[in-house]
Amino acid sequence: QVQLVESGGGLVQAGGSLRLSCAASGNRFSVHTMAWFRQAPGKEREFVAGLTYSGGHGNYANFVKGRFTISRDNAKNTVYLQMDSLKPEDTAAYYCAAANSIMVYTMQHQYSYWGQGIQVTVSS
Repeated sequence: QVQLVESGGGLVQAGGSLRLSCAASGNRFSVHTMAWFRQAPGKEREFVAGLTYSGGHGNYANFVKGRFTISRDNAKNTVYLQMDSLKPEDTAAYYCAAANSIMVYTMQHQYSYWGQGIQVTVSS
């Protein structure tokens, strides 16, 4: 079992930055692929970025490439999402997810564990 808690959301102006954190509890965090999804009102939840347990460059949705960076610190059981050059269309609830996998999945049903979500609002 893995429990996930997100933090770091809030209100920011367009062009600004935020860093989301996802703290994991439970064992075997280091073997889980971690990902961030988001869901805007009236829209489906969508994949944002993911990173395998070994780290590396990460996988990103096209709409965040070059603006967002996912990273993890296995010693702290934490995954991060650095969000730069934020746009109003990035406004959404952001969710941290974990899958016991060596691959980055982009479909939400492939993730077993979820955080409660945290709101990010970007004003124009």
